[in-house]
Amino acid sequence: MPLSSPFRYTTPPPPDAATGRTAEVYAQLSDDFGIARPPTFVVLSSAPELMAASWALMRESLVAGAGGRAEKELAALGVSQANRCPFCVDAHTMLLHATGDHALAETVARGGTPADAEHARVLAWGRATRTPGARELGPYPFPAAHAPAFIGTALSFHFINRIVSALLTENLLPGNIQRFRAVRSLAGRSFSRTVRRRPAPGAGTTLLDTADPGPGWALGTSVGPAYAALRSAALQGAGLLDEADRLLVQDVVGRWDGTHPPLAWDALPDRSRPGARLALLAALAPYRITDEDVSAWRGPEHSDHCLVHLVAYGAFAAVDRIESALPVRRVRETS
Repeated sequence: MPLSSPFRYTTPPPPDAATGRTAEVYAQLSDDFGIARPPTFVVLSSAPELMAASWALMRESLVAGAGGRAEKELAALGVSQANRCPFCVDAHTMLLHATGDHALAETVARGGTPADAEHARVLAWGRATRTPGARELGPYPFPAAHAPAFIGTALSFHFINRIVSALLTENLLPGNIQRFRAVRSLAGRSFSRTVRRRPAPGAGTTLLDTADPGPGWALGTSVGPAYAALRSAALQGAGLLDEADRLLVQDVVGRWDGTHPPLAWDALPDRSRPGARLALLAALAPYRITDEDVSAWRGPEHSDHCLVHLVAYGAFAAVDRIESALPVRRVRETS
């Protein structure tokens, strides 16, 4: 793998050779997201079912869902800040530039608070979704009818942040040049035409193999089956752990309060239980996964497909904990 590669630990299949569902995902990414081969999804292509479901949830919530794109980008940025994912923070800052609100983009890039009170509340809500029971989670800082799209966006990026932190480098652009204001602005403007239009909902769900309508807060929307498909695909990674390790992951994540674990993390097993260690790191501190952690688990029997699934299993364990603690209402109750 060349030094400039953004990928850690895996060698994804070449996008040019993609067929079937993977090729369809790339086509939708190009049309609806404006980036044909973002590393965020290329890194999942070793497991096409995860790649398709992850894109479907992001598409149906952030891209095609109800509500303003700038506001949903703010929610996603808040999630990414809370999860300490600089790659995704930089990406959403550039996408805020793409919406045309350059002052807002630069305010958050500097760590400031948006001048608009509603924008500030959405950003704070996104950050607060990491912490079960946080007071900023209610009431919604957006119309109740838009909740499926905003909640779907937040949960999508709680998953994506963890995949990115575990399996990609921090460099969104070579040399981290996106840290320069002129680069952020210029890159954002190049996506403006795509970002400012809203494609019709539903295309992402055509990539899925599920009839599950999803959780109650998203019933009747295309966000619901996309979330259900991601949950189903991610939970397949449980088969890479024995029962004792699965129970450990479930217990630790189930008691998690949203904080970032300390360096002396008593609940984290050592490398004699490498699968459980990787899954727990992916869930709660993916930025702390090391070469040694991956090497301790990975052997000839574990392909890139397996590693992506194990990381996804841990990532979704955290998403599930977050989703279960959100003060959500069924769509029908908000109409």
